[in-house]
Amino acid sequence: MGLAKNSRLLALAQPLMDKAQTQHEQTREKQRLFDAVQYAAASWDRERRVIVKAEHTDKGSNPRFVVTHLETEAPPLYDEVYCARGEMENRIKEQQLDLFSDRTSCHDWWANQFRLLLSSCAYGLMETMRRLGLAGTDLARAQAGTLRLKLLKIGAGVLRNTRRVRRLLASSSPYQNIFAQLAKAFSTG
Repeated sequence: MGLAKNSRLLALAQPLMDKAQTQHEQTREKQRLFDAVQYAAASWDRERRVIVKAEHTDKGSNPRFVVTHLETEAPPLYDEVYCARGEMENRIKEQQLDLFSDRTSCHDWWANQFRLLLSSCAYGLMETMRRLGLAGTDLARAQAGTLRLKLLKIGAGVLRNTRRVRRLLASSSPYQNIFAQLAKAFSTG
């Protein structure tokens, strides 16, 4: 889990941060160095392993600290375990905020369960849109709220006859080419 910076942690990380800064000054490129230190907060019963990420960019130092019991090497532990957990939390927050999975205000349990099911289906649809229809576009990594706003919440005319339903989109839509690519991917895939 992430650990907030404090003066003791910063002092333990200072040699690594200085090294990252020196390398940045020499190369003018972002530097990321990792190390592990033993640390115990006042409320802890023993020392624990803390991964130190000393990052230095044009904007300055950006140290991060992660406490762990795992004995894995520091860079993959930080990138593949800790950051992956954060990415998962971002996806949960995206579903809550952009697809309204937190709207469970009905008095009946089944109604709330159905709302959550609809939200989960909407998230699956958004993820499929990103993976299949938006690959290689500016919106390939867009959040669900952005996709709703730019691709789905657009004005359209609907013409209906006995054989088909036609949707007429505004010709001035800035994302009409991406929308067409998405529609083609779904109609052929």
